[in-house]
Amino acid sequence: MKRRAAAALTGLTVALSLASAAPAQAPAAAGPVVLKAAHLFDGRSGRLVSPGVVVVQGTRIAAVGEAAVPAGAKVIDLGDATLMPGFIDAHTHIASNHDDNWAQGFYENMLRFPAEQSFHAAHNAKLTLEAGFTTVREVGAPDFVDIALRNAIRDGLTEGPRMLVAGHAIGSTGGHCDIAPFPPERVAPLGPRDGVCNGAEQCRLATREQMKYGADVIKICASGGVLSEADPVDVPQLTPDELRAIVTEAHAWGRKVAAHSHGDLAAKLAVEAGVDSIEHGSFLTEPTLQLMKRKGTYLVPTRMTQVWVVEKADTYPPQIGAKARAAGAAHQVMFKEALRVGVPIALGTDAAVYPHGLNAQEFGDMVELGMTPVAALLTSSQGSAKLLGIDGETGTLEAGKFADVVAVPGNVLENIRATEKPLLVMKQGTTVRAP
Repeated sequence: MKRRAAAALTGLTVALSLASAAPAQAPAAAGPVVLKAAHLFDGRSGRLVSPGVVVVQGTRIAAVGEAAVPAGAKVIDLGDATLMPGFIDAHTHIASNHDDNWAQGFYENMLRFPAEQSFHAAHNAKLTLEAGFTTVREVGAPDFVDIALRNAIRDGLTEGPRMLVAGHAIGSTGGHCDIAPFPPERVAPLGPRDGVCNGAEQCRLATREQMKYGADVIKICASGGVLSEADPVDVPQLTPDELRAIVTEAHAWGRKVAAHSHGDLAAKLAVEAGVDSIEHGSFLTEPTLQLMKRKGTYLVPTRMTQVWVVEKADTYPPQIGAKARAAGAAHQVMFKEALRVGVPIALGTDAAVYPHGLNAQEFGDMVELGMTPVAALLTSSQGSAKLLGIDGETGTLEAGKFADVVAVPGNVLENIRATEKPLLVMKQGTTVRAP
């Protein structure tokens, strides 16, 4: 897959083609809407209250709890269900596709035009929204497709969650953020505009390039990865000088930095450089977790992806399968240690490694490793919302915030897996899924 300078223009104009991919999302109802259910989890207090009532006016929440039904309101009674804030996924790749056949997916991705990929991205976004995720942070996509998709959703050309996007992920030549080791005579090597950089000044340029074309967040590959063939999974791939150049430039522009890192040393260097979150963290040790706690650096564990790749390890090329097993085994130990240390955790799933729309499995997978259901839910409403810097607008059910609401069957604290079967999804006052 060649990425050319012209890809920027291609990605930015894809939003126009998406207009024919799906009808524009209907605006929020003009009159008030009242949501009723047996229970309500507001995402702030950590308590479940009964019964649950949310009054919505336009795109915002007007009242929560004991509120009178406004005259002329549309009432939606969901019965034995729990009203909750819309879920927030801090680590997605909606602009990319999942394929159970790793080699087939690799082949098809090589042949797909950016404009064609944007139609797939729109489909993935709709699945994600219908699964209850009203906001996502997209941490890396080729050809600026993620930026075009964000704009198309914002402009009502297609349905999907609110998106904060990264453009190209940034890393070193041969690293996890680079393309596969194709013969250079056949596939042109990537450069800073594509997120591949070497040396502090190139990495500063790569950061500026992503922000120039509209990135809301900067994603870096501080260590190797699991699903890339050429690099060890736990080796640092950016030097301290490169890390500082990226972080200082991003922070100067008001952008946060998410650091992919399975390796412990790579994560330690990234945290010392000032990144805002460590993604995955498979091999993190207790001293690095303690450092993260002291500095307020979030862990985005993407637990369900670790479970997925271990189950699929035998279907990958041998070198990838070996990395998947090693990272998966270490990740389980690391996650329990992170809970003990008290590292701030934000929900993120690495969607595209698994099929889009299954994101809510993350809640149950974290609970299976010892996290309480309340704490797991708060990794979205408190963790991801605060990490993304949007906790003043969404993440909790409170008057004045966006009407991002999910309803799930029964008592969610008694069955955390109920999050995987939403009955109702409302994004900014517009119902996108209903009983």
